[in-house]
Amino acid sequence: MQDAITNVLNKYDLIGKYLDNIAINEINNYFSTGIIRLEVIQIINSKASNIVKEVANKLYSEQPELLRPGGNSYTTRRYATCLRDIDYYLRYASYSLIAGSTNILNERLLDGLRETYLSLNVPVGPTIRSIQILKEVVINEMKAKNMINKQIITEPFDYMTNNLSEQNL
Repeated sequence: MQDAITNVLNKYDLIGKYLDNIAINEINNYFSTGIIRLEVIQIINSKASNIVKEVANKLYSEQPELLRPGGNSYTTRRYATCLRDIDYYLRYASYSLIAGSTNILNERLLDGLRETYLSLNVPVGPTIRSIQILKEVVINEMKAKNMINKQIITEPFDYMTNNLSEQNL
């Protein structure tokens, strides 16, 4: 996994350049947002199970057909798998938040997800919607604590939804 600093250093190493003002500003931004990112992670960690439950409740109230016979969350096993996946998205978003980079999302979550979903006939629409709801719930949790830096919080969720949306599932 690469964090924001490693990303900058690798980029400049590949082109054989010393760090310029752009690179230094990127690294400075990583450090200047460190406390905020840590606070966000603490809230996510302390409320993760409640966040996942809230997301599932919202998703299934919006798309109740998922719980009906023939729906992708019909049966206890499939429902539990959906909750597990929502938890995975939240956990990997938190890893991305702390690293200040979306690289981990590709390395550990998104690479191979297309093939998995295709083989299991999992529709991507509800998955994307669950990630969007995750973002909304996390933002609301941060607002409740009077801490909001929307760009930091939304980046990993937006990256996941954009990546999944671009795939031809």
